[in-house]
Amino acid sequence: MPDYSVATEALYKGDHLPGFGMHPETIPCFLTTAFTMKGFQEVQDTYDSKGYTYIRTRNPNRTALGEVISCLEGGEESLVFSSGMGAITTTLMALLEPGDHVICNANIYGETFCVMTQILKKCGVEVTFVDYQNTEDIAKAVRPNTKLIYSEVFSNPTLTLVDLRAVSALAHQNGALLMVDNTFTSPIAIRPIDFGADIVVNSLTKFLNGHSDAVGGAVTTTQALCDKIQSVAMLLGTPGDPFSSWLIERGIKTASLRVPQQMHTAEKLAKMLSEHPCVEKVNHPSLPTYPQKALADSMFGKNGYCAMLSFIVEEDKEKIDQFMLALKFPRYAPTLGGLHTTLSYPVLSSHAGVPDETRRKMGITPGMIRVSVGIEDADDLVRDFEQALAVFK
Repeated sequence: MPDYSVATEALYKGDHLPGFGMHPETIPCFLTTAFTMKGFQEVQDTYDSKGYTYIRTRNPNRTALGEVISCLEGGEESLVFSSGMGAITTTLMALLEPGDHVICNANIYGETFCVMTQILKKCGVEVTFVDYQNTEDIAKAVRPNTKLIYSEVFSNPTLTLVDLRAVSALAHQNGALLMVDNTFTSPIAIRPIDFGADIVVNSLTKFLNGHSDAVGGAVTTTQALCDKIQSVAMLLGTPGDPFSSWLIERGIKTASLRVPQQMHTAEKLAKMLSEHPCVEKVNHPSLPTYPQKALADSMFGKNGYCAMLSFIVEEDKEKIDQFMLALKFPRYAPTLGGLHTTLSYPVLSSHAGVPDETRRKMGITPGMIRVSVGIEDADDLVRDFEQALAVFK
């Protein structure tokens, strides 16, 4: 058998639903809350085969979407959740016990930071934050009770890269699991499991859905770990709903076309911004000035690095507001990964709950603007940013 691309393989995943005897060109949406059975024997057979019974337990649309995600991420099994945060919190609740220790990247998404410092604290789990740019610092933080090492591929919004090979080796040497959030990058750019990650999380709301019309999350890992996580997901009520799963599967089918374009457009925009006199700093791995350029080049392929970037201008909130108003295409949005280019201001959005001193240590200043690059023509987008930056002169 010839080797086919992941993009082609994923396109044909999820189109066959066991037990339904059909192969629809487009998977129907199963909005029913339950599947009925006749008699105790059918009930027993259905439960024994892990068939479809109740919506919170299993649903055909979640099954289909999970198959696609597992193919894209190169994992054994995937579970679909009501949101990316639902995927993260449910996994942590399922795999950690009171007295366990977690090492977390200090440059982390703001709400994940809050989960680590607030929710896990209530559960008796201790968390140590470490700057992952130096693997030796992670090694120093390891304890006998360290059960999990957590990170994103790129930090949000500074785009600091993590050496996944080195961190996964460290985790496994110490009997810990490596859990990686791949939302910023998506499996179109990188598959953390190929670098040794044990668990991969995606907010499906973002690049994989791509159309800004559905909320969902996913965890990709081994069948054994999924079984543990699934039982907790049912109790917490965090599985994804059928309609959102249906929408996301529809969106994910074009991700291999959309996301590379977005990543390459981000490279062109980052280049222009890096050369603009009103921009103090640009964070994007395509730039020769990117501090971890060699590592980025070794980890990413032809599709590109990332469709996200951030840049720093003068710490003048009024001028930043004028800049956003001057843009013709991009608008402010507290999310990312859609078809349209959007902006966010981390100080008031993703990292609003993080103290200013901590934010600045992360490299997040009141002059930082985060950009999620869409599918607009690259030259049009570059010209639009150029004309809007005139407000800083």
